[in-house]
Amino acid sequence: MNKGFFDALALLGNENSVSVDTLVEKIKSALMKAVKKSYPDCENININIDPESKTFEISIIKEVVDDDPIDDNEINIHTARTLDPNAYVGGMIAVKIDTAQFGRAAAQSAKQSIKTDLREINRENLLSQFQDKENECISARISQIEPSRGTATLIYDKTELYLFKNEQIPGEVLREGQIVKVYVTGITNKEKKPIVKISRTHRDLVKRLFELEVPEIYDGTVEVKSISREAGSRTKIAVYSKNPDVDAVGACIGPKRSRITNIVNELNGEKIDIIVYSDEPAKFIAKALSPSAVESVTVFEETKSATVIVPDSQLSLAIGNRGQNAKLAAKLTGYKIDIKPLSEVISAAQESENEVIELADETDTDSVNLDAADEISESQAEIHDEDEAQQ
Repeated sequence: MNKGFFDALALLGNENSVSVDTLVEKIKSALMKAVKKSYPDCENININIDPESKTFEISIIKEVVDDDPIDDNEINIHTARTLDPNAYVGGMIAVKIDTAQFGRAAAQSAKQSIKTDLREINRENLLSQFQDKENECISARISQIEPSRGTATLIYDKTELYLFKNEQIPGEVLREGQIVKVYVTGITNKEKKPIVKISRTHRDLVKRLFELEVPEIYDGTVEVKSISREAGSRTKIAVYSKNPDVDAVGACIGPKRSRITNIVNELNGEKIDIIVYSDEPAKFIAKALSPSAVESVTVFEETKSATVIVPDSQLSLAIGNRGQNAKLAAKLTGYKIDIKPLSEVISAAQESENEVIELADETDTDSVNLDAADEISESQAEIHDEDEAQQ
């Protein structure tokens, strides 16, 4: 019985990442409560659980008396000597008890107490394990994928984590046994049953991947200023070098594109545009619309918006498929961007110029008409004067 108990104890400790010594203390506490329920008058209860010697004993320490015991704390000398021939009146003797005698209620109470303790231990272990992992990137192994909902179960340091379908990169096919990097977005329900939330679609996953692959970002020489991402499709990342001798974009790409290739592979082929950050909004916005060429940028700080003029041939590239390039550029820079083709601007300018010319022509015509009216008035005055003279 003891061997089976200690085998189960070791298995329980391994499954819950709890030391056997910690479990022994929790079980002792639970059993003490159970014994006291079955033997409420007992004052001296001894529980001995020793994994090394495989010893599991529960006993009540009783005083040996010469007459009838008044409660469970005493034992008659004759009964005592059947247990220990050396027992004597006034001495103490340990009377072993069988856990089966506790009764169903007491045993259930002990079991529930151990479960509660294990939950608390697991809660504390989980918080301790992931407290410093929040907002960080970790590598975990996929152990199972649920066919119906697509939820992937990941194992990280013996702890199960769940990567839900909406947190997976669109179009990505995960496989059991695969090692993937995930971003720990946070821990919820910390006071009761903590849940570690992970994601592969979060934009900061890209930032952490660059920190892992690019030493210049990790040591602070190159700084990631902002990121915008449409997971599974495209990411734009703005970087800035604090050292004029270090090329921020070149550092991110790496020798023979090794660094950026590793990141793209981890993100299932997602395209990544690396942008050089600028303190000048117009320059930053122009660069953010890469790979499109830009003619000019007019920034309106009061509305945090900008009008961008691009060559007609670059319009579709600047806007992107379903407006993706423009949206990512807007998120990256923090400005609302209005993109216009160069021909439209030129056409609008010509129309405006024509309107000015027409207005000028109308003004000249009015002047001519006014001069003619003045001449007619003068002629009429002269005729009137001649008529008066004849009279």
